[in-house]
Amino acid sequence: MYQSKIVAQAGTEGSSAPSGHDPALPQQFTIFTVQGETFAVSLTEVKEIIRMPEVVRVPLAPPSLEGLTNLRGTVLPIVNTRALFGSERVAADDATRVVVLDQGHPIGIVVDRVVSVVTIDPERIESAHGVETTLSSELLRGVIKDQGDLGLVMILEAARLIEQEFALLALAQGSHANLFADSTSAMANLRAADASQDEIQLVSFEVAGQEYALPIHSVREIVQLPENVTKVPKAAPSVMGVISLRDRLLPVVSLRRLFGLPSAERADHNRVAVVSVNNGALIVGVVLDRVNEVLRVRRGAIDSMPAMLAAQDDLAEISSICRLDNGKRLVSILSAEAMFDRPAITSALEGALEAAGADMAVQNQVETRSVGSAHHEEEQFVVFRLMDEEFGVEIASVQEIVRVPSELAKVPKTENFIRGVMNLRGSVIPLIDQRARFGLPAIEANDRQRIVVFTLGGVQTGFIVDSVSEVMRIRRDRIKPAPDLSENQRRVIRRVANLPEAKRMILLLDADRLLDAGQMAEVVQAAA
Repeated sequence: MYQSKIVAQAGTEGSSAPSGHDPALPQQFTIFTVQGETFAVSLTEVKEIIRMPEVVRVPLAPPSLEGLTNLRGTVLPIVNTRALFGSERVAADDATRVVVLDQGHPIGIVVDRVVSVVTIDPERIESAHGVETTLSSELLRGVIKDQGDLGLVMILEAARLIEQEFALLALAQGSHANLFADSTSAMANLRAADASQDEIQLVSFEVAGQEYALPIHSVREIVQLPENVTKVPKAAPSVMGVISLRDRLLPVVSLRRLFGLPSAERADHNRVAVVSVNNGALIVGVVLDRVNEVLRVRRGAIDSMPAMLAAQDDLAEISSICRLDNGKRLVSILSAEAMFDRPAITSALEGALEAAGADMAVQNQVETRSVGSAHHEEEQFVVFRLMDEEFGVEIASVQEIVRVPSELAKVPKTENFIRGVMNLRGSVIPLIDQRARFGLPAIEANDRQRIVVFTLGGVQTGFIVDSVSEVMRIRRDRIKPAPDLSENQRRVIRRVANLPEAKRMILLLDADRLLDAGQMAEVVQAAA
């Protein structure tokens, strides 16, 4: 990203001067244009000027917010100045710039063109009162007259302009409590829930058209299959090679090869399940054709493998069979402990480390020894998509993830975001269209859509999303408080995962706050 750095200098104080600056001394301003008019902000308020970056759109935010972007590890809100002024947006071009202001917290404003940085004598700055401009004089610090070809230059009261649209930003600095104070391991919560209920959670997936599942406590995360997998010489046939996952080498096993099934071309829906064997003694990536659902199944619906089949060595990986949909759907549950040839996996990893060099070997050994402590510095999320943006919810809050039924029972006289109800193993589940809830355009129903089921206020509630992409662990130092841009947004989107190395920004939702009290009453009525 091109960046034109501006070093701010000490300012001056006065009706038209920044705080702390002597009004009798010259002042420096950054001059820019918006919709043919010329504006200025004090150079002391400008951190830097950058080209228009790619942004992550934020639902429930004020209309003038373009979105959020990453600026060297900082989550930066980008505001469209034309929209702030009540004008029509235009597409960014080569002249478009973002002026990053320091308002106690960085915020970027989109301008049509940056003209220059100028030094102005105080006698050339006049009050904005009585001057005919397109903006209220309350939003102007003053005007600069006779600025050559630029004509009248309006000095913006940037802080007041931003606060007028984003009132919560004025309270943002210092208002964030430690959001992690009461946080506990998501997987620990899931294990405790499994132990206390007569149910088990399973991650179901497909391999060559057959459905399998792993207990969720065996799955550390699910990530996309990278385009390049480093092959390891003399590795076992089932070992595809190794990949780098957060600077650690991860051995990758193909289930197709392991099960003696025909190979298939790599596809976008392929995933790698990062599987923990023997409580983390061995971590292996398992390549799946596609991930289907996260299921919550009664233990009574799970049968042990028939003795005749269990005695066969080529079926040793299957520990039990799950019966769903009144026995019409059978899912083979795999045992992580029985799936892998540990010597073969260890040999592949050692071969990769040897090829990578001693330094990498030492690094991997150190990280392997510290995996237990690192686990407590991470949080685990289910990541899903709406339009082009990624959202995450803590995995401990997710009851299950299921497909959208072909037919939904409509509920009359309900809010437009309530799509209807469905039957989930005998329970009536109200369904929320998350696109409608966030004010996003509707799409046609398709096979990629999923229902993420939460329990809200004691009511099981499903939220329809465009797709569920992965289950991932995110280091806590990459999770930051979300900028407070509106009351609705602040209630639902509390945090942001900023992953600059992957060029990703994930908006983290608070599942308990997805619906307000009035909306929750509607949902309870729909489920009744």
